[in-house]
Amino acid sequence: MIAPSAGLIAACNAASAGFLVAGFVFIRRGQVARHKLCMLSAFAISAAFLAFYLWRHFVVGLVYFHRQGWIRDAYFVVLGTHTVLAALVPVLAIVTLSLALLGRFPIHRRWARWTLPVWLYVSITGVVVYWMLYRS
Repeated sequence: MIAPSAGLIAACNAASAGFLVAGFVFIRRGQVARHKLCMLSAFAISAAFLAFYLWRHFVVGLVYFHRQGWIRDAYFVVLGTHTVLAALVPVLAIVTLSLALLGRFPIHRRWARWTLPVWLYVSITGVVVYWMLYRS
C-alpha cells in the first residue's frame, strides 16, 4: 500500500496555517464571508491532514529522529508541545466552528480567542517537525 508523502502532510499543515491567518485578517476587516470560507477551508484541510497522517503512520510506522546534540532536545520540545496541543485542536475547532454556524457569535468569539492561537501553533509546528525530521 502506498502512503501519502510526509511533504504532502506538511503542505496540509502549511495551507491550514495560511487559511487561519487569512481568516483572522478577514474578520478583523469585517469581511465575514471571506473569514467563513477561510476557516472552513482550514478545517477541511486539517481533516485531510489527519486522514493522511493516520494513513501514513499505518503504512510506514514510526519515524525516528537520529540527530544528536541540542537539535535533538529542540526537536523533542517542539514535538512534545505540538503533540499535546494537537490533541486539543479537533475539539476546539469543532466547537468553535459549530458555534459560528449556529450563529452564537459572542460565545464563538470567546472560543476563537483560544482556538486560533492553538490551532495556528499546531499547524506551524507541524511544518517545523517535518522540516526537522526530513530536511535537516
